[in-house]
Amino acid sequence: MTDKRITWSLYLIRTHKGALYTGITTEVSRRFSEHQAGGAKAAKSLKGKGPLLLEFQVQVGSHSSALKLEYQVKRLSKAKKEQLVKDPSLLVTIFPELLSH
Repeated sequence: MTDKRITWSLYLIRTHKGALYTGITTEVSRRFSEHQAGGAKAAKSLKGKGPLLLEFQVQVGSHSSALKLEYQVKRLSKAKKEQLVKDPSLLVTIFPELLSH
């Protein structure tokens, strides 16, 4: 059996009203398209909130690491999330223990 390591990514999507949605996936472009389409695979919290804009994405590594980072980013204030969008390198500063591969 081949060891296929799947890399997970964290992403932030901005709604038309400026809210930031945080999610994880193995393929950001596919997942963003699903959210934009608004179909069954779109996050309920994003339906009807378009147009959507992919503001931020970063490869995290394992599914476990991605889940932990997603939880922590979701707990950040809107201001901190806006800082991340402007300066993605802050992610390593804020969560070094979650991003040390």
